[in-house]
Amino acid sequence: MRSGSASERASLGRSAAVASIATAVLLVALKLWAVWQTNSMALLGSLADSALDLVASLVTLLGVIVAARPADRTHRFGHGKAEALAAIFQVMLIALSAAGIAMRSGEALVAGQRVAGAQEGILVSVIAIVATLALLAYQRFVIARTRSIAITADHVHYQSDLLLNLAVIVALVLDRYAGLSGADPLFGLGIAAWLLWGAWRAGGNAIDHLMDREWPDAKRQQFVAVAARHPELSRLHDLRTRTSGGVDFVQFHVDLDGNKSIAEAHDILEAVEQDLCREFPGIELLIHVDPAGHVDEPGNMLVEQDEFAKLESNE
Repeated sequence: MRSGSASERASLGRSAAVASIATAVLLVALKLWAVWQTNSMALLGSLADSALDLVASLVTLLGVIVAARPADRTHRFGHGKAEALAAIFQVMLIALSAAGIAMRSGEALVAGQRVAGAQEGILVSVIAIVATLALLAYQRFVIARTRSIAITADHVHYQSDLLLNLAVIVALVLDRYAGLSGADPLFGLGIAAWLLWGAWRAGGNAIDHLMDREWPDAKRQQFVAVAARHPELSRLHDLRTRTSGGVDFVQFHVDLDGNKSIAEAHDILEAVEQDLCREFPGIELLIHVDPAGHVDEPGNMLVEQDEFAKLESNE
């Protein structure tokens, strides 16, 4: 469920970004001390990840602030894609971090490097897990109400931190107490691979927004079903959807009886718009009216596909 106004969504997005920054500052300080105490490669990787979390969270805050700005003369569709740009920047940082961790872990594996201590690293990792769980819970609350792509990318990264911190604990225990000298750098390499996988997923989501990917089929069908409640509309076609930040944009053509007056057509579309906006709060809607039987571009399936007919065939 989403908040009812753009200002509420912007406020939630900013608060989530600030919470992320505060968490990252705490974890960087704790892990910096723990790395100095243990000389652990797995913990070093976790420190690098948290340091990048801090930078990425600052970028997320900037992206959320810019995305919340209303439409203006030079950006008439708003600034929502600033969130996707912030997410792309996060992905670049994650990829660079993973490469650095993998290189350092490989060197430690070849050299047979051992950790100097474990208790400090385990304690810090447990604290990091608790703090991250609290942050993830709040981010889920905000995402459910804003659908912020930047906060979602941040959420994906912090989800990976849970496994990362667990991996650090396992690596320290195996290296220090089980005598497996290669465990710590091997876990460091595994953490690097996990970070790359997280970057791939977050990057794909951001690119979908930048490339104006269509809504999922289930959501499109739900939209068409709401429009189909109005029998005055004989056909709905050329449906195009996209999402920018937390705002959905929808446009489509509908057929109406050509004998209806402009005033009658206006009243019908007003009722359709109210119904759609009630079911899909916050959408930007553009409807084009065609006289019944009109064909714009014969043979163009993207334009002339009747969404009402598709809906009936799926039922």
